[in-house]
Amino acid sequence: MGRAFEKRKHTIFARMDRVGKQFAKISKDIAIAVKSGGSNPDGNPSLRRVIQNARALNMPKDKVDSAIKKASGQGATSYDVVLYEGYAPHGIALLVETATDNVTRTVANVRHAFKAFGGNMGTTGSVGFMFERHGVFRLDPEGIDREALELELIDHGLVSLDDGETDKGEKQLLVVCAFNDFGTMASALEARKLAAVSTEFEYVAQTLTELPEDKATEVMELVARLESDDDVQNVYSNMG
Repeated sequence: MGRAFEKRKHTIFARMDRVGKQFAKISKDIAIAVKSGGSNPDGNPSLRRVIQNARALNMPKDKVDSAIKKASGQGATSYDVVLYEGYAPHGIALLVETATDNVTRTVANVRHAFKAFGGNMGTTGSVGFMFERHGVFRLDPEGIDREALELELIDHGLVSLDDGETDKGEKQLLVVCAFNDFGTMASALEARKLAAVSTEFEYVAQTLTELPEDKATEVMELVARLESDDDVQNVYSNMG
C-alpha cells in the first residue's frame, strides 16, 4: 500500500471531489455485507464495520438506512468482488479491487485505463504475490502513547503501527494486523477503549519501490483514472 503512496493521493489529487465516490463505495460495501450476513448489524459484524466507516465519512444516517433497505429488498443489485492485477508505468505493481454487477464492462474499463496511461494489465497472480491482505484500524492519535500501545498490541497480531492522514490532512494512527488476526486485534482495541475511526481490509505491499516525483505522478494519474471508475472500490500499489 505504502503510506507515501496514500499521501500522494491526498496531495496530487486533493482538488478532486471524492465525497460522492466514497459514499458510492460505502453503499456497495453495505450491499455486499447485507447479502452475506443479513440487514441486522447486531448479528452482522461486516455490516457493523461498514456502518462505522460510513460515520467516519459523515455519510448521513438516512443514506445509510436507505442503502441497507435497498440491499435487503427484492431485486437488490448483486455485486461480485473481483480483483485485477497489473503494472503501472515504471514497473509499479497495482491491485485493483472492484465490486461489479457487470464483469464484462468492468474488465474492459480496467484494461482500457491501464493501456491509456502507460500500464499493462496482467493475469491473476502476476503481482498478487507481492501483497498481503491485512486488517487496518485507523485511530485518532490524540492522547495515545504510541510506544506503549505498540508493545501492548504485539501479542495480538500487530504487524505495524504507522502514521496516516485523512483526505483533509488530519493525522491518524494506523494499526495494521494480519488478516487472520482481525478479530483478535478488534477485541484488543475495544478492551483498551480505543474506538477506531474506521476499519478496512487492505492489500499491503511486502516491499516498496521509491520513484522520483515526476515518475510517481505518472503512476498516480493511472491510479486516479482507475479510482474514477464507478466499479472500482480500491487501488493498492507497491509505490513508496
